[in-house]
Amino acid sequence: MPPLAEHTTTTAADALEDAEVAVIPTGSTEQHGPALALGMDHMAAEAFARTASDRDDAVVLPTVPVGVSEHHRQFDGTLYVTEETFERYVGETISSLAEHGVRKAVVVNGHGGNSSALRRAARTLREDRTAFAPPWNWWDSVEDLADDLFDEEGGHADAMESSLLWHLREDLVDPDALEAAEAGASEAWGETVHGAALGFDTIDFSESGAVGRPTQADPEKGAQVFDAARDHLHALLDWLAERPLEDCWAREHK
Repeated sequence: MPPLAEHTTTTAADALEDAEVAVIPTGSTEQHGPALALGMDHMAAEAFARTASDRDDAVVLPTVPVGVSEHHRQFDGTLYVTEETFERYVGETISSLAEHGVRKAVVVNGHGGNSSALRRAARTLREDRTAFAPPWNWWDSVEDLADDLFDEEGGHADAMESSLLWHLREDLVDPDALEAAEAGASEAWGETVHGAALGFDTIDFSESGAVGRPTQADPEKGAQVFDAARDHLHALLDWLAERPLEDCWAREHK
């Protein structure tokens, strides 16, 4: 069915009655080094979520484009909100949807910094029996494939992210800047000294803002990543659509 924002209030009534599950894309608007657009994360999340528009049992909600990105704040263009604000915003959005009868959702997340807030929001919604809304990080579903395609630990604006955006929006990737991104990148996320994590902000360990080896980026590999992650998303949607709501709630103490 068409995304919710493209319905009128009249047609939305029928769409929401038919929907078993909602799909909510969340991401960020933040630096992704010199080669990738600031909107990488929310654009990826929206692309995955939009594939659910082909389903009769799912309704796609508008994208949440700004997330928990304070750790990128020293790089130009980065926007961010606090974890508390993000958690409440997403939670209250899902609560408002539940008033219309759709109480199962998948939060399609494109930004790792959102993960903790989304888990807390999902726990609160379930504890209150308002809605069941597990977050889904696209990169977690393709770890094995990424290991086969790329030689990197990665983490941000790396080969996998660069490949995915190159596949989705060729116009928003600057291939000539991938070498500069890698030259100033760190091999892995963060910095540790004698077991203490000291890399609080990205700039503490990455001069370019990238983490990984973006020069390995390839749009054909990005297509493979997209197709594989999309298939996992739809398998999750199938599972959730078929799952009775009563089976989604927390188990009671005996």
